[in-house]
Amino acid sequence: EGQKLSTSRNWAVWGKDFIEDFPGQEDVLRYVLCAISPESKDSDFSWKDFQARNNNELGAIFGNFVNRTLVLTKKYYNGISPECGQLLELDKEVINAIEETPKKVAKAIESFRFRDALSEAMKLARAGNKYLADNEPWKLVKTDANRVETIMSVALEITRQLSIACMPFLPK
Repeated sequence: EGQKLSTSRNWAVWGKDFIEDFPGQEDVLRYVLCAISPESKDSDFSWKDFQARNNNELGAIFGNFVNRTLVLTKKYYNGISPECGQLLELDKEVINAIEETPKKVAKAIESFRFRDALSEAMKLARAGNKYLADNEPWKLVKTDANRVETIMSVALEITRQLSIACMPFLPK
């Protein structure tokens, strides 16, 4: 909140109190603390930023992508991953991002740059949202069911990689 951390003045975010007040929400706190972790300069924790990151990043970016992917897969394929058909250039670009993300996340974690690692994972979630928005499988399903199978197969692979890349930050 713009002030210097002081445990003697009780000006701190106490993990024990957070867990008691928000049971089962440890991952949210872990995510925000990693996202603002001081790597080369001081950082500032505020409850307003905590709320914004929770809503705008975890909910609107990460959660929205995963939810849309799983809902569409359930709706169109009874929850079973469809076969990946012919890849277009834009599919290949996303697949390249899928393949590069674990390497970038691992390299950042190995260098103790947790904020950078988390940022790389969230870039993949943003790419997934853009991929679905650009391809509009909910419209395309009426005219090109085979293409939608490929789109959803790629989206599910993004989801799988996100679950792996975010495990250190969102283990629960």
